Amino acid sequence: MISENDLTNSQNIPFEERIARIEKMIEAEAEPKAFELGLLLALKMGQEIREKKPLGSTTGDIVAAWSSKYPESVVEEAIAHAKQFLTNPGALAEKMKNIMLKKMNQQEEKKDEAESGK
Repeated sequence: MISENDLTNSQNIPFEERIARIEKMIEAEAEPKAFELGLLLALKMGQEIREKKPLGSTTGDIVAAWSSKYPESVVEEAIAHAKQFLTNPGALAEKMKNIMLKKMNQQEEKKDEAESGK
């Protein structure tokens, strides 16, 4: 899974290399998360914009390929994440932070339960 630290570190990497790294991470997973696919889609859309290509000229093929590879719900959620990356990245960063904090709290609770049961 792509962490907040991965995203922070990726800001110092050239744009095309960021895309390649995210693609490599996704390829290594049997079932990538919609968030990860959405991140890749947003980066690819950003690449289209940078290259002054019509939006969807390359990303449309990516989404079509995903449709045959992943469940429809995952693809739809990935598209929603990509839109949020492009239109409101601050809200998405806050959402990621909250998810990470929730997971950390759950892990702490499990650890505390395990230690109290000893």
